[in-house]
Amino acid sequence: MSVKGALLVSLAADFAARRHADQRRKGASREPYVNHLTEVASLLAEATAGQDAELIAAGYLHDTLEDTETEYEELQTHFGKSVAKLVSEVTDDKSLPKAERKRLQVVYTPKKSRRARLLKLADKTSNLRSLATSPPADWNNKRAAEYVDWSEKVVSGCRGLNRDLEEAFDAAASEARAALGARVERKRK
Repeated sequence: MSVKGALLVSLAADFAARRHADQRRKGASREPYVNHLTEVASLLAEATAGQDAELIAAGYLHDTLEDTETEYEELQTHFGKSVAKLVSEVTDDKSLPKAERKRLQVVYTPKKSRRARLLKLADKTSNLRSLATSPPADWNNKRAAEYVDWSEKVVSGCRGLNRDLEEAFDAAASEARAALGARVERKRK
């Protein structure tokens, strides 16, 4: 990665950390939200051998439009048109009902740019890892299993892009399912 690329990634990490500073993950451990962003960016850095600074930066920024007061123009000013466009491409329309947003991810993810699909794959991998280790306290096993199923449907539109990232997703899905099975088993005892 070039010095310019390293600077872009560093600035994106700082921007995302500040914008998400007061947010926590939904999991029982309530870890800082920035941990998710860092994991997504790290997965993308590994998948691209650090060669796509814009994609890695977008990994840090991918939830800013959806979950903070950040505007598209602000991302474009700070990080360039390419990064802003990529973040926008993976941002759900929060004016739609949740079920519709989820349905649209399944339908439209296969039609997104290669970079957007890689970002979706990394995001879903991180989410499933969290589901396995620290599921939301208010989610029962049925809801958690439905989330794993839905994530697999979204990721089916991302296959064929990066074997290592796909394997990481598959491992995360298996771990999430195993954790769900273990919770069911504990409840039986």
